[in-house]
Amino acid sequence: MFNLAFLDFDYALIEDEPPAATVESTPAQHLSFEKSKRCNHMSQMLMKNSISMPIRGSIPDSEDAKTYLASVDEQFKGTSKAHASTLILKLVTTKYDGRSGIRGHIIMMNDMAHKLKGLDMEIGDGFLVHFNMTSLPAAYEAFKINYNTRKEK
Repeated sequence: MFNLAFLDFDYALIEDEPPAATVESTPAQHLSFEKSKRCNHMSQMLMKNSISMPIRGSIPDSEDAKTYLASVDEQFKGTSKAHASTLILKLVTTKYDGRSGIRGHIIMMNDMAHKLKGLDMEIGDGFLVHFNMTSLPAAYEAFKINYNTRKEK
């Protein structure tokens, strides 16, 4: 998007396309239409060339840059759902491996929960603490019991 703005090709994304120039159109209207047409074409070229081929093949072509950008957005909504599913599965199945410290393990679990929150799938703090506790091995049973017997959360 920065490249489009820098080259003034974001005009096609910001402004509505002006009506097609006709014989009765003023020179300013002709210029506006030509600028819109050029910016639309260049915006699409830049967007398409910045997307990898496998992804580009799954995005339908369109006549204008706004529609193409909306198609790209729609394509990645499905990807974010798949990413959320992967994060949830990882959060539920992750067990402490003993290699990193407990602090690192808890931070990793919190990071996954934070990423899910960014995908509109928030996990409550109490639920996250429960996942952290159940991911610890039996060697930390005293720690779990100590936490569970405390009144405050």
